[in-house]
Amino acid sequence: MQYLIKNAMVYMDKELTKLDVLIKGKKIKRIEKEIDTSDATVIDAEGMHLFPGFIDLHAHLRDPGNTYKEDIVSGTKSAARGGFTSVCAMPNTDPITDNIASVEYMQLRAKEHGHAKVYVIGALTKQSKGEEISEMATMKSGGIVGVSDDGWCVQDARLMLSCLRYAANFDIPVIVHPEDYALAGKGQINSGRIATKLGLSGITPLAEEVIIARDIMLAESAGARLHIAHISTVGALELVRNAKTKGLPITCEVTPHHLVLNDEACLDFDTNTKMKPPLRSERDRLACVQALKSGLIDCVATDHAPHADFEKEREFDQAPFGIIGFETAFGILYESLVLSGEIPLSTLVDSLTKNAARILRLPGGEIKTGVAADLTLIDLNATTTHTKDNILSKSKNSPWLNKTIASRVKYTFMNGKITYQDSEDD
Repeated sequence: MQYLIKNAMVYMDKELTKLDVLIKGKKIKRIEKEIDTSDATVIDAEGMHLFPGFIDLHAHLRDPGNTYKEDIVSGTKSAARGGFTSVCAMPNTDPITDNIASVEYMQLRAKEHGHAKVYVIGALTKQSKGEEISEMATMKSGGIVGVSDDGWCVQDARLMLSCLRYAANFDIPVIVHPEDYALAGKGQINSGRIATKLGLSGITPLAEEVIIARDIMLAESAGARLHIAHISTVGALELVRNAKTKGLPITCEVTPHHLVLNDEACLDFDTNTKMKPPLRSERDRLACVQALKSGLIDCVATDHAPHADFEKEREFDQAPFGIIGFETAFGILYESLVLSGEIPLSTLVDSLTKNAARILRLPGGEIKTGVAADLTLIDLNATTTHTKDNILSKSKNSPWLNKTIASRVKYTFMNGKITYQDSEDD
């Protein structure tokens, strides 16, 4: 199958140029100012922007075990609607992805039914219990791209050091969910004025920062590659800045919700504003925006965390942490940060594409001839309204439910195949 995308503003090397792009089979065949061919399906992209397919380093697909919330089919459909062509699946499934059989299940199901490429992240410890090192080497031979106990955090520093040393021997990046359980306690939102006003227990920024400080030191000792998930505080950013200044192989990600929302979003007790780490103060949010702009934060990752309505529609302190994020990630950041002038469009696109690819050494993240045709075509002048009826995720736990957001994904291509096409129903 051939597709000819005509008259698009194509994003290459931080610049936008009006070009035609010819897709043949799985790859980009030609990129020129004017391409004429009689045997290709033509897509008129006048007024639209063509970006590399987005890459998400942090998502929960709930498959196997909790497929009432999400599965690989629904999750990758949702990802494709958001412009994502590659998704890294965290291991907190049921059973935990801590062995080669679980890895192969994920890969086979994604290959057969996925609407995006699924890269598997294996568990750091067996059953993610934080007690014993997982079968990392075997899982790497099966194709994992990293290890993590995301959703949980290894509390034993001695075990964490052993994990980092073992991972370093096989050049496996370690992704850490930084949370000191004793400091976090039973906290529900960020500690501070809003928590006091609402009468909810707070989660101190120290719960995140203490583990980041510890793991940076342990990673340095072990010579390991460390990636910090969903960074959210001023203090955490300073720790990463110091580590990078020393030349350590430390990277970090930030979620769209930590860039756009602060803890005041929790004032109406909407459980779709409850996540870990919690929404922080406005000072923390602004620091994250600046860190993304400066390059201190390496990439944006959604931490897509589906939960069913009956789980979220509870008292705030009884509801689970987490929100979905695939279908809103680009739009809310484009509207809130790019259109407002806080960051350039290039910063946003790079954080979702080539920067993300670099961290876990994934293919993709750029548009050029000869590479896989992983692309997303977006109308930046249109809008998208997110309702329960049109969200493709099985779960609807989003703080942007029933909100209209700038931009609209028109097409997503994965390996030259259309994985999402806008129906314009909403």
